[in-house]
Amino acid sequence: MNQSIKNKQEAKREWIAIGITSLISAVFALIGIYWIRDYGIAVFMLIPFLMGALPAFIYQRYEVITWKKSWKLALLTLTVCTAGLLIFAIEGLICIIMALPLAILCQFVACWLAFQYLSRSQNKDMKPMFVLVILIPLVQWTEKNLQPEVKPVITSIEIDATPEQVWKQVVAFPHLAHPNELLFKAGIAYPTHATIKGSGVGSVRYCHFTTGCFVEPVQIWDEPNLLQFSVLEQPAPMKELSFWDIDAPHLHDYFVSKKGQFKLTRLPNGNTKLEGTTWYYHNIRPAIYWRAWSDYIIHKIHLRVLNHIKHNTERAV
Repeated sequence: MNQSIKNKQEAKREWIAIGITSLISAVFALIGIYWIRDYGIAVFMLIPFLMGALPAFIYQRYEVITWKKSWKLALLTLTVCTAGLLIFAIEGLICIIMALPLAILCQFVACWLAFQYLSRSQNKDMKPMFVLVILIPLVQWTEKNLQPEVKPVITSIEIDATPEQVWKQVVAFPHLAHPNELLFKAGIAYPTHATIKGSGVGSVRYCHFTTGCFVEPVQIWDEPNLLQFSVLEQPAPMKELSFWDIDAPHLHDYFVSKKGQFKLTRLPNGNTKLEGTTWYYHNIRPAIYWRAWSDYIIHKIHLRVLNHIKHNTERAV
């Protein structure tokens, strides 16, 4: 058999492994996202784990696999699945980029474990993969019933003005300048301006974002110390970066802001410490990973508003 035929047969074996794994992964992802409606460990860890291990098991049935080949198949499978998410408008580029570090880590661990198992075990059966295939939907159904935890994100700055002077800018503020941060330019929603109807408890604050408006009934009006409000309505947290108009399920009811506040503290030097707090939860897991992203984004949003208030207040003094 000449080298050309060998290469074609090897490529065929590779793409059989990649194709079967991609198809199974896509089915589980679509069932989890659109039917079970779960963005959790199964989607972001177990399915990448499957993509890292299964190609090696399939390829090994035809020919002994090397570590280089195993990792190559895993990465090609991830590439195919990622391209499918973009082409079929299931997810946008921003969310994929955010999920990739975790997915690649899980895939690498799975690929290494699969290679070690296949290299050392005399029995090359698919039992470990059958266990993983059964585990994925079980985890999806279990996660669906977990209740998210509401947590605060607090950001503060110091302003060269009294609380009375700062308060005027806190209640409502004019349009902010266009952002320089790549995060916001890429599609993450950011505030543009805020208005208010009424005064005191019962008034309604409207914080306008690039994707819509937060409707915020005022619960505490302690001028000039504390303004606290609940969130009655909120827009989508982002506009997906894509060639298509994507309305992914995670843009609705998966990242939920519950309430917020501005706290003003008079400092000994006569300045004001302005503290912005947002209480929120998200239904995306693993929570520790996605909270790192969401906390970072909320801090950036806070700083955008707080620095705008600082600039407007100090200029007016």
